[in-house]
Amino acid sequence: MITLSDETETLAKRIAGAQRVSVDEAIRDALEQLAKSRHIDIDAPPPGRRRMSIEEMLAVGDEIAAMPLLDTRSPQEIMDDLNDP
Repeated sequence: MITLSDETETLAKRIAGAQRVSVDEAIRDALEQLAKSRHIDIDAPPPGRRRMSIEEMLAVGDEIAAMPLLDTRSPQEIMDDLNDP
């Protein structure tokens, strides 16, 4: 179930009443018109996750490598500090 604000629910009821259709039908029609006007293919399957290409992975690595080094300690020093009581 979708929860609508009071304002949205009132508007949906007013539009449904003016068109003499159910609130459900009025909302569905409005959403279909919106999708059509914005050229949204509502019948297309939702985009799934895709695997990154090697080039994309390397680009992410380059971005990370270009970031400033904030802690100049060696990994062992950092681990020692984390494990200190």
